[in-house]
Formats: sequence, structure tokens, C-alpha cells
Amino acid sequence: MVGLPVASSPVPVPRGSTVRRDAGLWGYERALARHGFAPVAGADEAGRGACAGPLVCAAVALPAGRRGQVPGLADSKLLTPTARDTVYRRVLDRALAWTVVVIQPQEVDCRGLHVCNVEGLRRALATLAPEPAYVLTDGFPVRGLGVPGLAVWKGDRVAACVAAASVVAKVTRDRLMVELHERHPGYDFAAHKGYVTPEHAAALTRYGPCSEHRFSYVNVARVGNNGPMSARLDPPGGTSDQEFQAAREMGQPG
Repeated sequence: MVGLPVASSPVPVPRGSTVRRDAGLWGYERALARHGFAPVAGADEAGRGACAGPLVCAAVALPAGRRGQVPGLADSKLLTPTARDTVYRRVLDRALAWTVVVIQPQEVDCRGLHVCNVEGLRRALATLAPEPAYVLTDGFPVRGLGVPGLAVWKGDRVAACVAAASVVAKVTRDRLMVELHERHPGYDFAAHKGYVTPEHAAALTRYGPCSEHRFSYVNVARVGNNGPMSARLDPPGGTSDQEFQAAREMGQPG
């Protein structure tokens, strides 16, 4: 059994509220609804571990009953890209409310990842309409919302609304990274989505970082400070590797 404590809440959950470990993905929402907390909103982010591209935070409130039981819903990391796209459409079609907040890499560099993460979740939750009666977040408590809330360990695997938020955040961010690939094709953002893969590391070594990288990350800062290019020189969109190499050797920005 898992209790439902409250983090910085003006309205405590009644004593004895518990969620069975085998209650399934909708167990938290059902337990909270029995005590009058509905709707319940979940929040999650995508892109914490990436060294390029935005941090995307999403919040989703699902309706009670059968309509809120989204077919195929699961933690976004457990779904294939095709399945995520399908579930994403279903979530948006069924949700009572959903919001997305996009935080650019420059803000992550300026304010720090954790600060941006919590603030992004707070902004996403605060702009939901209708306002939720209770909030579940994945891992990090988010205070100052004026409604009770709980940070749930691996929330995207145990709470439906958090899983829905994880799918919305992930699909939104993946689509943004595909758009960035068109502007910066040398890094292959469409394939690795800005995460630190061997292919991305090789591109960083070859080209240096672009303006979409997070310069506060050690691997980016190392190449930016010591690599063959100026830290903020972007590869020109649409040019070949040979053309970009020639421009670099001539000292001309792309």
C-alpha cells in the first residue's frame, strides 16, 4: 500500500487514503476522487538529460471514468515513437485540460536545470483550466500552486495523469528537435533528439556547439572552449559538410 501524503498543501488528504501497489495506472486518481479531489492533474518534463534543445514541461488533467482511461497510455519512455504519437493524440482528445511550457537552452544555462525544471512544471500546472483539485508530479515537489500536491517517485509509471503529461512533453519536444534538425542538419537532432549519443558527441567534436546547445553542460563547455570553432558558431543550415568545413577553415561564420 502506498500512502498519499501532501507536500505543502492547504487541504490535507484524509487519513487512511492509500493506493494499492497493484491498483494500476489509475489508482491514484481513483483514490483521490473518492475523497473529493477531482480533477487530478499530472506534470512531467522531457529533455532533462539532453545537452541540446529545449526543456519541455507538460501538465494534463484527465476526466474521471472510462473517458479518462486512455488506451495504450504508459510512461513515454516505454512507448515506441509510433505508439507515443497515437497516445498523444488520444490524450489531447480526451483531456479535460493540458498545457505545455517550452524552456529554451539559454534559460537553462542562465538559471540552472533544476530551477527551470520546477518553474516549468509550476507554470504548466498554474495555467490549467479548469484548475485541478490535486496535483501529482514526477519526482519533484512543486510548491506555491494553492492546491494540494504530491511528488511521486517514478510517477510516470504509476499515475495516469503523470504518464499522460510525460507523453505530451516527449512528443512535443521530439517534434521541436526535428524542426531544429532542419536548421542544424550537421548534428542529426532528428535522430538523437539532443541526447548525448556517440553520434552527437562526434558532431560536437567536429563542429563545436551551436546556439541550441546548453553551454552549462560539461561536455558542451569542454568542446566550446577547446574545440576547433568559436563556441557559438552555428553550422549553416542546408549546406554540406564539405562547404561547412571550408567556411570554418576560412574563418567565416556560417
